[in-house]
Amino acid sequence: MLDAGSGAEALEAVEALKARGDTVALFLVDQRMPSMTGTEFLVEARKTYPDAKRALLTAYADTDAAISAINEVDLDHYLMKPWDPPEDNLYPILDDLLDDWVANTPAPFDGIRVVGTTWSPATHDVKDFLARNQVPYRFLDIERDEDAAAIVDAGSDGAGSIPVVLFPDGTSLVQPERRALAEQVGLRTEADNPFYDLIIIGGGPAGLAGAVYGASEGLSTVMVEAEAPGGQAGTSSRIENYLGFPAGVSGGDLARRAVTQATRLGAEILSATAVTEVKTEDQIKVVTLDTGDQLRCHALIIASGMALRKLSVPGYERYEGAGVYYGAALSEAASYKDRHVFVIGGANSAGQAAMLFARYASTVSMVVRGESLVAKMSTYLIDQIDAQPNIELIANTQVVAVEGEERVERIRLKNNSTDEETVQEAAAIFIFVGAVPHSDFVAHLVARNERGFIYTGPDLVLASEDFRWTEGRDPLGLETSVPGIFAAGDIRHDAIRRVASAVGSGSVAVTLVHQYLDTV
Repeated sequence: MLDAGSGAEALEAVEALKARGDTVALFLVDQRMPSMTGTEFLVEARKTYPDAKRALLTAYADTDAAISAINEVDLDHYLMKPWDPPEDNLYPILDDLLDDWVANTPAPFDGIRVVGTTWSPATHDVKDFLARNQVPYRFLDIERDEDAAAIVDAGSDGAGSIPVVLFPDGTSLVQPERRALAEQVGLRTEADNPFYDLIIIGGGPAGLAGAVYGASEGLSTVMVEAEAPGGQAGTSSRIENYLGFPAGVSGGDLARRAVTQATRLGAEILSATAVTEVKTEDQIKVVTLDTGDQLRCHALIIASGMALRKLSVPGYERYEGAGVYYGAALSEAASYKDRHVFVIGGANSAGQAAMLFARYASTVSMVVRGESLVAKMSTYLIDQIDAQPNIELIANTQVVAVEGEERVERIRLKNNSTDEETVQEAAAIFIFVGAVPHSDFVAHLVARNERGFIYTGPDLVLASEDFRWTEGRDPLGLETSVPGIFAAGDIRHDAIRRVASAVGSGSVAVTLVHQYLDTV
């Protein structure tokens, strides 16, 4: 830890650290300093160490300055004086900020290395899986690094197969399947027991909340997630309207905290494991996994959320993973430094992604069918986009084709008013055009609407005759047409699709599970 008596002295130290090649994890700055304010210092220090965490020490009279600094320097936290005792009011906050920094800082070269190319779909899948599961790695591009190309040749016996994933213990995997990769990096893929009080399908905010509350309330609980904890929310670069995080929180960080909390309380969390079928045996629920294994439980929460909608625009399928990405693809953002990328869609997820990519890309073009962003995007996000000079809005427009050789090179756009088509060079296209419910695995079992969302509680009156509620009691609030099976989060019919709502429904579902268990 280094200290300085003034802002100017601190800036000199920052430049010296940079010259030595050292890394700064955290700036802890007093708002009132000789020669400059804390905010002014952070503006300059951020230019040298943009990834360092930033915390501001303020007096009560400086509150407005602290709030302004949240927007001006992307402040991570501010603390009001006095903070005695520091063991309660200062150190835990600093520990939390440092934990966040460690979780999001690229691993040193002797950590996990992924060797491949930016344009390889298989390489993208590996990078995306590791990034979404909060596993640090370093990417080596064989098109830019001769040593990396040699690694591929050696790792795949001269076949040139990519990606090659290298681990610190000297082992490697070539074109790994997701489950094998998960096991190698230490993620849990198998349950400890064949029977649980509660099984949760899906690891988004609703599923994670269910795991936290289920485990904390004494239920033997396992959560099964096919990809990575956090769900769609986990891919969000910044959630700014979630209660208790005035500077915002990334979806990945929120998921990481929830996983740590659920695991500490005793929940098992299975990653890279999909559910293929659910059935009942009397009052027991039987969950079949993609490995063929079966788990049984007294109660089940379906929190499988949504899957991103795929489009039939010519070129999308061909270039998927090679310049076309569904969702934020946080693992790819830095790959497009100083290049022109396109974001397709006008809801909050598209806006958050545009702000993220704007840190790296020369230009981010947002393509929306409507006349503006107002209909689907939060005002705070529209204001941020308007203030970002390298984000442009292309309204009243749709994509009609994506073109290129081995990767995306051009995008063809059509103006919906004039039918005029234009072609622009494009390095990458990130698609945010809605999602569809992930509920096919229970289509035979529970009542769903015509779009695939699950009916629960009072909405079961809308179900078809084949799925009518027949119990001698009213269904509980989040209970499906099968007693003891509940649905939470975005998968529900008429759910409010917000992170806070999903967390709330996941926790409420556990309360209803207790009520159900009292009846059997």
